[in-house]
Amino acid sequence: MSPQANASPHRRVHKLRCSVQNYDWGRIGRQSRVARLFSLNSGIDVDESKPYAEFWMGTHASGPSFVVESVDCNSNNGVSVVGKENGGGGGVSLKGWIEENPSVIGDEVVEKWGVTLPFLFKVLSVAKPLSIQAHPNKELAGILHKARPDLFKDTNHKPEMALALTEFEALCGFISLEELKDVLQNVPEIAEVVGSVYANQVLDFNCKAGEEKLKAVLQSIFTQLMSASNDVISKALSKLKSRLSMVRQLTDKEQLVLQLEKQYPADVGVLAAFLFNYVKLSPGEALCIGANELHAYLRGECVECMATSDNVVRAGLTPKNRDVQVLCSMLTYKQGFPKIVQGVPLNLYTKRYRPPFEEFEVDCCILPQGALAVFPSIPGPSVFVVTEGEGTMYAAPFEDEVGEGDVLFVSANTDINLRSASNSELHIYRAGVNSRFFDASS
Repeated sequence: MSPQANASPHRRVHKLRCSVQNYDWGRIGRQSRVARLFSLNSGIDVDESKPYAEFWMGTHASGPSFVVESVDCNSNNGVSVVGKENGGGGGVSLKGWIEENPSVIGDEVVEKWGVTLPFLFKVLSVAKPLSIQAHPNKELAGILHKARPDLFKDTNHKPEMALALTEFEALCGFISLEELKDVLQNVPEIAEVVGSVYANQVLDFNCKAGEEKLKAVLQSIFTQLMSASNDVISKALSKLKSRLSMVRQLTDKEQLVLQLEKQYPADVGVLAAFLFNYVKLSPGEALCIGANELHAYLRGECVECMATSDNVVRAGLTPKNRDVQVLCSMLTYKQGFPKIVQGVPLNLYTKRYRPPFEEFEVDCCILPQGALAVFPSIPGPSVFVVTEGEGTMYAAPFEDEVGEGDVLFVSANTDINLRSASNSELHIYRAGVNSRFFDASS
């Protein structure tokens, strides 16, 4: 029997084997939740010398998932792995299987996005800062992919949401005009780099001039900073360190900047961090980031969901390729502290995090020992990942034990019942198409 036949669309739940990314900013070995989840999911031992950064669950070619082949579709157990390694291996990819069985993602999803998952689900373990970056909108993504397909792998946009599993820190968006004026007055190294003409444009700015004029001024000063030579930035950071070494009590932002400088010496992103909001999430809080919005994750672990894309434009805090002019020209330059999403309770144990992007939403379900939760059927597909504990998942005729590291694809129009084990709390996250999309199309 072929793998496609065993991975039957009539079976409403399929376990997945997923991919890992070993980017250098990831946590090392078993310190990384990503490493532990990937090892449990794949059966591959953790390499204690390697960084484990991202656990990918979805259909993107850069980190595909594979369907676990059912030996007997009417059996409650007995499976064999058809895809089992870092992002490759034999067997049926989830993308290929969906293309063979489009009904599993639902008619409305197929009509809107084609025969693929419109979202990409991840777990991140961040040991040191990611690059200062933004993700292009669809128009720019198409242009960049055509010009440099080696760097920009697809033509899609990449709005995203990070839901904290631990204390999680990020830089996100530009500080307010008032805060920016304060920075230019109290961080002389930045004013020196950009020059008095650009600094005075901000310091003398009158809000009556309007929002678009303010964005133009902000773009000018940010572009000037990011375009400064390495020698100029190196000298400015040396002055900054000397000055801050004389300060008795540093602010949170000053402490952060000094930490960044140790990790990325002589990097323009260290100075630029003064211009961005410093966001600290507690577990259960989420941050939404739209296309062309500047951000950099700093430390912690999170569940992340996004539109299916891997396009990144970088300009600081990175040894990788930088596209300073592209980044500076594409940003929205929206100012002010970002909204922190708390999630809306669906029942006693489940919260829904619903961003302003139609491709995805995330549910967080934390079940005490022996408790039951129901996920009613929806018109689109879902991907579940168990991050802690164990329990049982029911979706007739499927019934199987689930535990940490398990990832499950659930077909459209499927009721799911979850029960945690009598001796274990169960933490499980679901990604699916944003329910607002189905509300609007009904």
